[in-house]
Formats: sequence, structure tokens, C-alpha cells
Amino acid sequence: MPRFAANMSMLYNDVDFLDRFAAAARDGFQAVEYLFPYAYSAQELSERLQANGLQQVLFNAPPGNWDAGERGLACLPGREAEFREGIAKAIDYAKALQCPRIHVMAGLVPQGADAAMVRATYIANVRHAAEQAAPHGLQILLEPINGRDMPGFFLSRQDQAHTLIAEIGAANVKVQMDLYHCQIVEGDLAMKVRQYLPTGNVGHFQIAGVPERHEPDVGEINYTYLFQLLDNLGYEGWIGCEYRPARGAAAHATSDGLGWLKPWL
Repeated sequence: MPRFAANMSMLYNDVDFLDRFAAAARDGFQAVEYLFPYAYSAQELSERLQANGLQQVLFNAPPGNWDAGERGLACLPGREAEFREGIAKAIDYAKALQCPRIHVMAGLVPQGADAAMVRATYIANVRHAAEQAAPHGLQILLEPINGRDMPGFFLSRQDQAHTLIAEIGAANVKVQMDLYHCQIVEGDLAMKVRQYLPTGNVGHFQIAGVPERHEPDVGEINYTYLFQLLDNLGYEGWIGCEYRPARGAAAHATSDGLGWLKPWL
């Protein structure tokens, strides 16, 4: 049976961030994920998780200057020291929150940069992250992101991610397979799941409706079919609900849109 994690960066935006843990638990979620924990102390977040019986299953490593438009550091030549500092910080949070996965955002390819150097920088940085994470039993996740939402992002296709994993050569590096991004870039989702899940290199799934990124029962994807497929293939990991409620930040917008989830709780 698929297990679902509430993405706290996108869901429950009608309440303050720290109050979203209780809101998710009330709706039946047993796990949460979000973009970044660093605005809060690890102790404060851990207390919210424990108080609401929730598991932390994923967050992102520091992405650089997010407000200035940066979307990760891994592929950026010359930013290696900052990348390493961010990985150390992320690992400290992961240990404190008992979170087994850290997503390392690839970053936007700099204009005019040498493609071979960008790729080599990315591989070296992810190898470093994997080496630092492995002694703590942590996975490093790589996520292909569509170029419509994030133009210029280094990593956009599933085959690209799996090729990089093979070259990186670390057992704790996995793909974060976001079916929303995959549908926009490639489509053929069921066949992609059948192709890649049995490799053992998919560490996490995320979902949203396409094209508007609302609830998964809104749009062109038949998620009921895909959830059953994941169940039939023996997937026992988490599925992150990384979508924007159709009713935005209106009161109870997230809860009112969870009818799709009821059969799976």
C-alpha cells in the first residue's frame, strides 16, 4: 500500500509553518517532507514531529541564494566550498530529525559555462555528499525537474539521472522520481516506473496534477492507476504530495481537497 507524506512547503498554507505538522496529522498523514528546514532549529522541528507522531522523510540541502533565484549548487563550478558546507549542515539536520533522505538540487547551468566542467563538478559534488552521508545511513537524492517550471536546471530527464547515478557509483545515491515533472518532460509514466523502479535506484516519489500542479485527481494523470502499479511492483517507500491546493491559501484548502487520498489511508 502506498504511503503518503505531506509536503509542508506547499500544503496547509492557510496556517503558519510550525502549525502545519498538527494539521497534517489531523488529516491522517504519518509523514512529512518540505523544501528546507534551516529557518528553524532542529530541536524545534523534532519536537513538532514527535508531538504529532510524524516521520520526517525528506528535505533539501541548502540551495544557495534561493531568494535571488538560485536552485542548487551541485553543478556550479567555483562554489564547491559552499556546497560542502551546505551538505554538512543538511546532514546535521537529518541526523537530528531522523530523516533518511536529503535531496541535493543540481542547480541552474551558468550561461556560457563549459558543459563538461559543469557535469564534472556535479558528479564530484554528489560523490562528496554521498561519502559524507553514508556513515550515517543517509541517502542522497537527485531529482529531474522540468524546464518549464525551472528553466536551465541541470537535470531534467529520468535516463539522465540514472546515467549519472551509474557514473557516481555510490550505493546511497538514488533518484527522486517526481511524476509531475516526469509527465511534463517525458510522459509514458507507467512504463518509466516499470523500467526504473526494479533497478533499486528510485528512492522516493512525488506527485501533483498536471498541468496546474494542483491535487493529483485534477488534470491529465490517472494517479489511481499509478498508485496501484506502485503497489503491484512492491514499492514500500513514501510518495510526497508536492502540489498546490486548487483553493490556494483559503481556510482548510488542503483538507478540503484530500478526497483523492481517503482510499489510501
